[in-house]
Amino acid sequence: MENTFEFPELLRLIDERSTAFRAAVAAAPNLDAQVPTCPEWTLFDLVRHMGEGRRSWAATIAAGPAAPGKCAPRDAEPAPREREALLAWWSASTQQLQDALREAGPDRGCWTWWATSQSPQTCGAVARHQLYEIALHTYDAQITVGAPQPLPDDVALDGVDEFLSTCCTTTGPWPHRPATVDYHATEGRSWRQSLSADGARVTRIPVTAAGEDPDAVDASARGTAYELLLTLYGRVPVDSLKLEGDRHLFDLLEAWEPE
Repeated sequence: MENTFEFPELLRLIDERSTAFRAAVAAAPNLDAQVPTCPEWTLFDLVRHMGEGRRSWAATIAAGPAAPGKCAPRDAEPAPREREALLAWWSASTQQLQDALREAGPDRGCWTWWATSQSPQTCGAVARHQLYEIALHTYDAQITVGAPQPLPDDVALDGVDEFLSTCCTTTGPWPHRPATVDYHATEGRSWRQSLSADGARVTRIPVTAAGEDPDAVDASARGTAYELLLTLYGRVPVDSLKLEGDRHLFDLLEAWEPE
């Protein structure tokens, strides 16, 4: 599916979300606060996970399309415990990511874990996915300090599109009866997920009012783009959306681990 943002805008948004993440960590009373949306982690654990992940992706991008898998960070500097040093380490981590992306450019091939999805294995697709990884963990940090902030509508809409095409499509067989699930954003965009023995594919569909779609679907979910995005990333329960049809399908989708 077509990206909403050009490569330079993706890099700008990565920087914006990275700055917001840093601000949330800086505002926390202490780094031992538990993250409500990732209860196994403290805030320090979240920052360490984020920084190590960005450094690893920077190394993977730099290695090029011949890399056999995700690469170890070029700089193995551990995350420091002192807050100011940790924030500087985080900033250096995102700088490594952005430098690698800028040097590679959007069209260069890159190893990704989503080889069987609808998203391409390019640095542009990696930049797009990195934006939403950082955006959702920024939400985790913000909710830890009691100050969650929604994403702009266009960013949230592109985030839903990116998640569905990257994380919800595969050539691995759907192990249940064939099904069709629609996702409707109240801002005016809809997607259809088709599930069968051939895997899962997602397409954009014309926006229609509930119950007026001429094609039968087995289930649908409706909410704002930001609500859909938080649900897809497991930050809020699916029942927080307006659901129609076979509710059990959403449980099957959550439990599914394609080969």
